[in-house]
Amino acid sequence: MSSAQIRALLGSSNEESSQKRTLDYLNARLHSWQDLEDATDFQDGVDVSEARHNQLKDDFTQSQLHVNDVVAHTRESISEQLHTAQELSLLRHSLADELTFLSQQLVSSLAGPDGKPTLLEDVETLHRGLKELQSVKGYIQVVENALRISEGAVVLAKSPASPFDCISNYKDLQKFVLSVRQACTSIEDAAGQQTLHVVTFLTNIQDRTWNEIKGAFTGTLLVASEKLQWPMTVNYNEVTPADRKAFETAFHNLLKLQSVGTQLHPQTQERTERDGLYPIEALVQPVSLRFKYHFEGSRQTNRLDKPEWYFTHILNIAHEQRSFMDNVIQPLLSQTEYRHIVAWREFTLLLLPLLSRKLRKTIPTLISHPPILAHTIYQALAFDSSLKEEGFDLGGTSAAATEPQDKRSKAESSKWEGISEVILGEKEWFEAWMEGERAFAMDQYMSIISAADAWLIADENIEDEESPVDKELKPTNSARQVKALVEQVTDRYSPLPEFVQRTRFMITVQLPLLESYHSRISASLDAFETLSSAFMRAVPGSLGTDAGRTRDSRSLTTGVEGVQRLCKALVSAKYTSTAMESWGEDLFFLELWTEINRKAALRSRAVAASSLPDPKGSDEDVPEGTIFEELVVQYNKLVIRAEDLIVHTVIEEVEAGLKPHFTGNGASVQNTPENVPETDPIALPTSLLNPITLLSSHLTYLQGALPQTTATMLYRRIASSLALHILQRMIMYRGRTRITPQEGRTILAECELWVETCRHALAKAPARAEAPWRSLLQGGRIIGAQGETWVKVVDATLGTSSDSEWETVMVELIGFAELTREDVSRIIRTRADCDR
Repeated sequence: MSSAQIRALLGSSNEESSQKRTLDYLNARLHSWQDLEDATDFQDGVDVSEARHNQLKDDFTQSQLHVNDVVAHTRESISEQLHTAQELSLLRHSLADELTFLSQQLVSSLAGPDGKPTLLEDVETLHRGLKELQSVKGYIQVVENALRISEGAVVLAKSPASPFDCISNYKDLQKFVLSVRQACTSIEDAAGQQTLHVVTFLTNIQDRTWNEIKGAFTGTLLVASEKLQWPMTVNYNEVTPADRKAFETAFHNLLKLQSVGTQLHPQTQERTERDGLYPIEALVQPVSLRFKYHFEGSRQTNRLDKPEWYFTHILNIAHEQRSFMDNVIQPLLSQTEYRHIVAWREFTLLLLPLLSRKLRKTIPTLISHPPILAHTIYQALAFDSSLKEEGFDLGGTSAAATEPQDKRSKAESSKWEGISEVILGEKEWFEAWMEGERAFAMDQYMSIISAADAWLIADENIEDEESPVDKELKPTNSARQVKALVEQVTDRYSPLPEFVQRTRFMITVQLPLLESYHSRISASLDAFETLSSAFMRAVPGSLGTDAGRTRDSRSLTTGVEGVQRLCKALVSAKYTSTAMESWGEDLFFLELWTEINRKAALRSRAVAASSLPDPKGSDEDVPEGTIFEELVVQYNKLVIRAEDLIVHTVIEEVEAGLKPHFTGNGASVQNTPENVPETDPIALPTSLLNPITLLSSHLTYLQGALPQTTATMLYRRIASSLALHILQRMIMYRGRTRITPQEGRTILAECELWVETCRHALAKAPARAEAPWRSLLQGGRIIGAQGETWVKVVDATLGTSSDSEWETVMVELIGFAELTREDVSRIIRTRADCDR
């Protein structure tokens, strides 16, 4: 119960409130006097209320007595609790004072500004100092012993009388270091601590001691080699016997030291690029000093844009010293356990770290200069190629596997990745180089196709090309230059040692050139079709063009000029397609395509390139197809498309020119004696001159611009279509008008004029001009037949002779049997003098 409730209960009663509640109760029960008289239980209620009142009064009296007792007891308890709290507070303060006093007694007096250390503190300090001094003394004794043994070993190594006496000292040092390592290991295991620094320090002393011993032997060999004029070209026969003996002794001592080192030092670390035979390592040191002097200092020979200087320098040294290595060093090795080492290859192998160090320093600065970076990579690849041509590989060197498992592992162990791998093996450097090559190649491509003479067809084929694609095909300048650019790109990445690198370079740099050129030719054909469409011709000004521009577009797509544009696209596509077929048969691309089909990683890259065929993933040595097969197909589609457009354009223009002739609006002209005999001249309409001239000009251009086979094929398609068109319009389906014999002679003269025109246009192959026109010539000769020939033709065709007999008659009388008997019958019935 809360204090507010207690106070409310202890308060005096409100008599006015009680009276009000009573009055409200009576008003609710009794509304009138009658209700009071009629109420029988009113008096009972009054009695009950009085009884209740008395009961509550008694309860109140009892409660008041009880409350007084509780209040008195509570006050007494509060007084006792307050007294106890005061006593506890005093006790807390006294304990705090005592704790403060004791704490002050425990605080070191050394921490105070004026205090002096206690005796206990002095004793503890001295004890710690003594322990530390003992530990330091132990460390110093260990280090002093190791240094003493090391110094003794180095001194003995420099002794010219007995340098190998140092080996026993070095063994003592090795045993001492091993014992210290074992002792420290046991301490570390017990205490759970990390490796003690003394172990690392002693290991470094041991390694340095061996290097100093090796340096002492190396110094002896270098002193002896200076008398041979090393690293200049050595004429060993001119060296005195004493100097030769000193050199050979020092050389053998270093080999012997390496044998001892191999026994003392189990191979626990991987071989670095500078490790090799000790004596050859020593001979490389003067070369290294000269290399640093010329190519890592401030001299003019140290130029970033001239990487060929230091590559050539190392290549010359390897070449110049080969005789010395083969004739002098190799016999020295043959007398030892290192007889399997090829001296010249080992020497060349130890020269390579000079280049790799130089490249690692310079390449990061060349990332922002793509031309110099590319030049450096090409020089590195050329260096690798030259060194391999000299016969260098890892076989017979200390870097090769000693005992290969099989032939394949032996070949892999002797394979040298090349100094270029230092650059190409870094992803960032390789990506930077490839991006620079891509940008350069695309810039060259844009310059080629943007040139003013890019789409001009060469008058004569380029005779000085090493491998012309097609001697009869005269390409456009852009096609020839794009071919040269693609071949140039091939030359750039063909020396790459890894097929993964070649594949990425081809997909990233080379294929986009061929794809872009394909798109450019395809766009030109699209533009030609758009400008020459029937909609453009029928609605001038459509597609946003005005009348002037429509006339200009018509001039670009009609006549010889229009066919010339199509021929440019045709020869460009055909020339590139033929070039790709030739490239696909090249050994380089055959090997690349074989590897792509063989390796899953390369196949995934090829699948992502839409211009490459789908690799089959076969293990066969020679996969199906070539790497350019898909692009060849795409370019051949352009060739077919251009040929179709040429045929369609020529036929459409000639047929359009024939419309006035077929309608009979042209005036007649006397035929020349060249076409018919002078005794029987025939008048030919002038309306025929325009289409014949147009066809002659087209054929003349095609004959001169295209290869003979292509021009002949196009001529056959054009002539066959025109012959059928003329035969149908002029003879077979001319309507109800029948042909008189004189008109038949005129038609025959016209047919022969077409053939004769084509013979003159096809000056290179006139004998082939007649074949496509034979159906028209047959129809013309039939419709123009006279006298007995006409009678025999009619009788053979419309008579009862067999088909074989009819064909014989046609060949004898007409010269051809190209048309069917039914067509010949239709032609005969167009003659006015045919009564059958």
